[in-house]
Amino acid sequence: QLQLVESGGGLVQPGGSLRLSCAASGFTLDYISISWFRQAPGKEREGVSCISSSGVRAYFANSVKGRFTISRDTAKNTVYLQMNNLEPEDTALYYCAAETRPYCVDDEDEYHYWGQGTQVTVSS
Repeated sequence: QLQLVESGGGLVQPGGSLRLSCAASGFTLDYISISWFRQAPGKEREGVSCISSSGVRAYFANSVKGRFTISRDTAKNTVYLQMNNLEPEDTALYYCAAETRPYCVDDEDEYHYWGQGTQVTVSS
């Protein structure tokens, strides 16, 4: 059974940084793709970024390109989302999701495994 646990959220001022972690168990990263999604209050959940089983990165949300970086540590079986220059519009509940598929897909319906979410709030 694939399980995901997110951590690293919090309250940060505009322009600040956070690093989210998604620790996977049950499958190694070599066999799964992991995506980050986020859902802001009153908005639909949107795909943010993904890293494939071979380590290929994709960024789905144009607003995060150049500010967010997805990476992974296969020894720790953990995927990270480094978020820099945060904006109030980045405020959301961030989820990681995984699927036993080698490539990335920007469609939440294509992911069967989800973490519980971690809250990111950007405010002065």
